[in-house]
Amino acid sequence: MLEFDDTSTVTVPGSLLEQVIGQDEAVRLAKVIAKQRRHLLLVGPPGTGKSMVAQAVSSLLQKPQYEVSVLHNPAKPERPFLEARTRAQMEETQTPRPPAGLLMLIEQAPPFVLERLGYRCAACNHNSTPENPLCAHCGAEKFRVPTGPFDDLVVGLGAPEREDAVHTTRIMAGKEELVVFERFDDKNVRAMDQKELSKLNRPESQLPRNIILPLDRTTFVQATGASETELLGDVRHDPYGSHYQIGSPPYTRVVAGSVHEAHEGVLFVDELVSLGRLQRHLLTAMQEKRFPITGRNASSTGASVRVDFVPCDFILAAAVNTSDLRKILPPLRSRIGGNGYELLLNTVMDDNEANVKKLAQFTAQEVKRDGRIPHATRGAVEALVDEARRRARTIDRTPGLTLRLRALSGILKMAGDWAVSDGAPLIEEKHVRMAIKNGQTAEEQIMARYGSAYKASMSDWGMASRVPTDDKNIG
Repeated sequence: MLEFDDTSTVTVPGSLLEQVIGQDEAVRLAKVIAKQRRHLLLVGPPGTGKSMVAQAVSSLLQKPQYEVSVLHNPAKPERPFLEARTRAQMEETQTPRPPAGLLMLIEQAPPFVLERLGYRCAACNHNSTPENPLCAHCGAEKFRVPTGPFDDLVVGLGAPEREDAVHTTRIMAGKEELVVFERFDDKNVRAMDQKELSKLNRPESQLPRNIILPLDRTTFVQATGASETELLGDVRHDPYGSHYQIGSPPYTRVVAGSVHEAHEGVLFVDELVSLGRLQRHLLTAMQEKRFPITGRNASSTGASVRVDFVPCDFILAAAVNTSDLRKILPPLRSRIGGNGYELLLNTVMDDNEANVKKLAQFTAQEVKRDGRIPHATRGAVEALVDEARRRARTIDRTPGLTLRLRALSGILKMAGDWAVSDGAPLIEEKHVRMAIKNGQTAEEQIMARYGSAYKASMSDWGMASRVPTDDKNIG
């Protein structure tokens, strides 16, 4: 059936979807799921290609369209702003623009703003140049010139430091909006609202940001066995809190979880039931398509920080073994079934010429993916096909070729290691036979050496001589 000398001449498809072996229904569904953005529950034993199907779905998606950032909120640092920008919007902010904002006389600005910018004297309420720390009218100290990071602890209740810009908020049309006041000259200040700030290119006039979801990110995120922090995000602890000189502002400590990182992509969770109670949070994220990031340790400085409405519009590709279906949270499974598909993966495919060639393709794919083993001869591939037949008969009790391909991949890699050790340019049939013989599981080795697990346990205690030779006589 095979017409090549070695697998170096076997074509490996460039599309990840075409590299999926023996799961035609999964390939068909992957195309639908990627186009319609549906969820997918993959059911089957380990090593049948569940993660590869999920990666194939992600390979069909367009690249993420939004960058998501957390921005400093000067009025309420523990409630950072959230911003999502397209590539076009990011490029627009990089285009130089003329200064924006409204110039106003210092007499028109709020008094507290003038004090913080260095114009107004808190002692006599007179205005003077912001360059002089002493009031020109009464000689009192308007602002303090800092001398070190612990200056606030030494000086105590003295005059505050001068600020370059004052961030405050105002209510417009029933909504709270940011306003920034900056020094302009001795007689004027500049006022800018949030819309004008977004058009500026000057870093000092933009709110500091922490990009938690970059635009150029992967569309495949794996959350198998994830902890609560890994799955849902967190706010890192800072022993100095939000101290303005030695601490870290809350917005810089916000960390996205896997549900957020998979925004616009695929979130793959193998062994779904291993998430336990976190399945409920996963359900909420799926339903709302947004999930807040909060500090998850009550004793951490991040406990009071919260960022609401963080987007998490992902496709869930979950995988379970057949025996674990009943352990899935019923509402979560209902959500998947109500907006997606459940698919039982094949463990065996027909033994025909087309499928034998697919196993040859699989061999070439694994050699290329591993990168440390040589290609295989035709005889080596035929030996691997024989092992696929044997495993289909002994494990699944079905004639055909096994699709438990992870086990076959292990045999191929072991054979490749033998070939490298021998200095052989190709994996030969003898290397595959050696790998099959030496690649037995621990249980298979126990049965071959001791005949039963019971006899092996007795041997561990030095009691093998007392064990009857016939297990039927035990007890």
